[in-house]
Amino acid sequence: MRHAFLVVLGLLAVCAFAALPSASARAADNGRWSVFPVAQGAKNAQPRAYFRMTADRGATVRDQVTVKNLGARETTFQLYGTDGYNTPRDGGFAVRGRNERMSGVGAWTRLDRSEVTIAAGGEVTVPFTLTVPKDAEPGDHPGAIVALDPHLGASGGNGVAVQQAVGARVYLNVNGARVQRLRIENVRFRYTAPLVPGAKRAATISYALVNSGNVMLSPQVSLRAKGAFGRTSFEPPGRRLPAELLPGQRVEVTQKWVSPPLLDWGNVEVTASDTAGNLVESAEVEYATVNWTVVALAGLVMVGGVVWVVLRRRGAGRAG
Repeated sequence: MRHAFLVVLGLLAVCAFAALPSASARAADNGRWSVFPVAQGAKNAQPRAYFRMTADRGATVRDQVTVKNLGARETTFQLYGTDGYNTPRDGGFAVRGRNERMSGVGAWTRLDRSEVTIAAGGEVTVPFTLTVPKDAEPGDHPGAIVALDPHLGASGGNGVAVQQAVGARVYLNVNGARVQRLRIENVRFRYTAPLVPGAKRAATISYALVNSGNVMLSPQVSLRAKGAFGRTSFEPPGRRLPAELLPGQRVEVTQKWVSPPLLDWGNVEVTASDTAGNLVESAEVEYATVNWTVVALAGLVMVGGVVWVVLRRRGAGRAG
């Protein structure tokens, strides 16, 4: 049987918009090894949870990453820099595989060592440089420094072998004009009417959030459906989704509407804003919740009633 190879990247989720309290700074790890930036400054300096860098075009930034073996056996790890992106469906932070094409942090990072062998319980620190091209786009360039175990884990019954990696995130800001731009695209409404009257009804509202600027955003999204006569028929709690919308990324979002009105029509409006409320965008779509089975039954009842009245009148006329 041929095995499918799955690479699992264990990346610690951290906030990219405000410095984390020192007490909460921790290394990204998967229980077997961890990857983290070297503490800067004094000997007792607080650890960093991720790399935050600011550089001009053409500049070179130097830093160090530490890989710690938390396991009980000696392990060899491959080290590399990589670009970050949002997963299309849930907006999670993900990184490119080692053999994928890089255009940012992954292409600009050079580690002094591309492979390290670490004894059980030991750690190794590796310096690296990040050289920003002179023609680099200004703005935010997310990525990571990754430590990969090249050995495949045991395959399960589904024939999938797992290759694990852990990465310390890199948030690089290239100096220049910073442009915040957010779009809402392709708002859609889908209604599933039950075949049996009185059965459970369901609807979904889907849309795409697009960061077309060069700055990472943390959009707050609200949604409201206004039905007949302008009344609000659906208004779920606001959502911060995704936590980090990276530049140039598009994320598809779906909102469930449980038990929508049996018969209603109007507009659904989706509004997104940044954390400060300075960037506000909205889009809308028409909706209608019509159970055509119920309508058909009602029509049959009406037709039946008309036929009954006509027949009754004809019968009364003949009797007269």
